[in-house]
Amino acid sequence: MKETRHKHIRKKRKLRKGRVFFLLIVVVLIAAGAFAFTQYKAGLNLAKTSGDMQKIAKFNGDPQTKKNVENILLLGVDSRGEANSRTDSMILVSVNKDTNKIKMVSFMRDIYASIPGYQSYKLNTAYYLGKVDLLKKTIQNMFDVEINHYALIDFKSFEKLVDIVAPNGVNVYVDHDMSENIGVSLKKGEQTLNGKELLGFSRFRHDNKGDFGRVDRQQKALEALKKEAMSPRNFKNYPKLLGAIQGYVQSDLTDQQELALMLSIIKGGNPDITRLTIPVQHSYEYGYYPQAGSVLNINIEQNQQALDKFLDS
Repeated sequence: MKETRHKHIRKKRKLRKGRVFFLLIVVVLIAAGAFAFTQYKAGLNLAKTSGDMQKIAKFNGDPQTKKNVENILLLGVDSRGEANSRTDSMILVSVNKDTNKIKMVSFMRDIYASIPGYQSYKLNTAYYLGKVDLLKKTIQNMFDVEINHYALIDFKSFEKLVDIVAPNGVNVYVDHDMSENIGVSLKKGEQTLNGKELLGFSRFRHDNKGDFGRVDRQQKALEALKKEAMSPRNFKNYPKLLGAIQGYVQSDLTDQQELALMLSIIKGGNPDITRLTIPVQHSYEYGYYPQAGSVLNINIEQNQQALDKFLDS
């Protein structure tokens, strides 16, 4: 009888402990949800109060031919308050959710391109003439590549997003001293850069590599930013980042698609990134046209083959 009573008491204690543990989990989940929500709203309000809320442009994205591979055209512009501007960077980001591999293809802005409905100009002029849709058509006509979505960010917004996702800075190797026309002064060597400095690093082109060096630094900056964003210490910044993206980044991706893409990359761990620049080596020559200025005349077939091989590998 006494033993039965002790068993009953022990059972009640276990039940109490189980309830306490369950309640603790519920409290933690509620607190985490509340934190995530308030941070999301803080990021969204940050863009609203700075007047940087983006309007979605007309965009006819291609249907995905590969279920788990998305090709996103990432565009960087320096609007400086102007209604029309040219794209300073054009990068096709191909995300494979199965392998967690990311491929980045940078298109040089000085490529001499046949723009539908217009005479030939530099590739970045397509955005000036007809926004994202015309730029997409121009790239597709030249390279026959699938583009499912787009994301466009102004340089000032890029600075702010970097400081949100990586408040401790981003580690990059600066190949030499840089200061001309970038608004910051950078010293050669391993440096930890804030948003403004990382943008300056990405935009610098006053060396013997010119625009090719600038494109290479853009890719390196994005890769370094990815590495920092994937650091566990910065996971807590994701809700605020997601909120800020709604205001700072113009895209045809819905909130749910952006979240799903972010979670897919996080779930797969630190993604492997490979890079390509178009035009590839030995496939272009410099030229000049009165309406376009100095350009890159490229071998379209050679570059199309290089692009296909890179994306399919």
